[in-house]
Amino acid sequence: MDVAAVRERAGELPGESGVYQFETGDRVLYVGKAVTLDERVRSYADPRGERIRQMVARAERIEVTVTDTEAQALLLEANLIKRHRPKYNVRLKDDKSYPLVALTAHEAPQIRVTRDPDPESTVFGPFTSMRRVERVIKALRHVYGLRGCSDHKYAGRDRPCLDHDIGLCTAPCTGNIDSESYLADVEAVERFLGGETGVLTRPLRQEMETAAQDQQFERAANLRDLLEAVEGFHEAGDRAVAAGDSDDRPPRTDVLGVSLAGGEPTVAVLRAEGGQLVDRERHGLSAPDGTDTGTALGAFLPQYYADRELPDRVLCSEQPAGETLDDWLAGAGVSLSVPGAGREATLVDLAVKNASRGQGRPDGTTRLAPALGLDAAERVEGFDVSHAGGRAVVGSNVVFVDGAPQKADYRRKKLPETNNDYANMQTLVRWRAERAVEGRDDRPRPDLLLVDGGEPQLRAAREGLAATDWDVPVVALAKAEERVVTPAETHDWPADAPHLQLLQRVRDEAHRFAVQYHTTVRDEVSTPLDGVPGIGPQLRARLLDRFGGVSAVRAASQSELRAVEGVGAATAARIDEHLS
Repeated sequence: MDVAAVRERAGELPGESGVYQFETGDRVLYVGKAVTLDERVRSYADPRGERIRQMVARAERIEVTVTDTEAQALLLEANLIKRHRPKYNVRLKDDKSYPLVALTAHEAPQIRVTRDPDPESTVFGPFTSMRRVERVIKALRHVYGLRGCSDHKYAGRDRPCLDHDIGLCTAPCTGNIDSESYLADVEAVERFLGGETGVLTRPLRQEMETAAQDQQFERAANLRDLLEAVEGFHEAGDRAVAAGDSDDRPPRTDVLGVSLAGGEPTVAVLRAEGGQLVDRERHGLSAPDGTDTGTALGAFLPQYYADRELPDRVLCSEQPAGETLDDWLAGAGVSLSVPGAGREATLVDLAVKNASRGQGRPDGTTRLAPALGLDAAERVEGFDVSHAGGRAVVGSNVVFVDGAPQKADYRRKKLPETNNDYANMQTLVRWRAERAVEGRDDRPRPDLLLVDGGEPQLRAAREGLAATDWDVPVVALAKAEERVVTPAETHDWPADAPHLQLLQRVRDEAHRFAVQYHTTVRDEVSTPLDGVPGIGPQLRARLLDRFGGVSAVRAASQSELRAVEGVGAATAARIDEHLS
């Protein structure tokens, strides 16, 4: 875009707060927030830096979204940066976006909390407290009965599900409510989410008073707590709750230090509670060349706290850049300062040292993407299957972000009992893909999938993806030769290659997580061993670990049985007698 085009577009924009996006083709180049959209966009007609000048020249259009408040613009900017990964923004590599409430564009709209809504949905937010949003959505469903189920569960039902039985859904799937009445309820929910609080508080208060009159005091108390959450929703909906839900926790201070060594910014977070250090983290940022520490901190803060509780205080190595950031934190009751001396300054120095530690060493994440010909490989998901001869079949799905495990994002699944590793892998990957396509998995889209195995497992995984049209790159890593198998070729990287070692960590963690779950499932299943006198859960587990299944225990000789710890001659004889 040239100067005239930018000024012309600015003249079309309102003087309200919101978010703007510079775009080219189907790519978002840059996302920014503004107190007044028209003035902020007009400033790009005369960009101050060469980097921004190049971005404006590459852009073909400017899209905007108006928000109700400046703080909401700040949170929406963080969401859009996380979703689109714009080249010219500073973005956190390993964090989530803020939750949104979406009403889908179906004949019977579904209400759900999501971080990645469908483009056709009516969206409200973003909000900072997932727990608060989920509680209010439950209240909305309690009063208005909107469905929360996926399309897969909604289609083809001949009777209502459990949500209808417990009063959370009016069951439009089976015609228990006519379309006109259901859409009227959807409209009431939209009015509440748009700011008309009384749409929900009035029926809740009436229900609470009725319960109290009927001496249903526990129910009345629960409704009172729910009413308080609903009444405060729009006050706190676009700002974080600094103190969480507990008034008796010790004061918490987060200390942030930035290092620019090694090419890209790294931020270290030291967490102190009651004056004592209790935790520390390091996070890498993807940033354009020339990004300074103030800009890095200004981008880091709203993205980092998208899925975390805000502390009481934030100490920084220098003042974070960015309009509305101070107002957002102050509105949430969080004090931000840059200490110049004393113990607080010492803590900041320590955070900067932690941020600098290890920078400049080979990075498996940054090397993996070019080695595989990918745009990015920051978020890698690993898959493995574990079973005992086709019994207690389970699958694991682990997540690594920027080379570190994200255990909160791990998932596991029981699979149909079949002694076919390829079919099991196809089922597992298809399960993950279906959940992503149907919007039932709110985790960010991965850059790469890794399956444990060789070419057959890779083929099975690709078949699982093809069945759902989920277009995500997938590779396999076999244990025997440690070669990386892709659809196009096989890579034989050196054993000390950081990107190979990263894939090995993902593969090994997926295997560990699958075996752990298999052991749990196997121990929950009753077997003929349970009827053998003298065999308890621990000895049964040792026998199954040693032989792999009941059939192998049955086929074992008494001398082989006695080789298992805890099995003597008498116990071996009883096993042989009961299983023969």
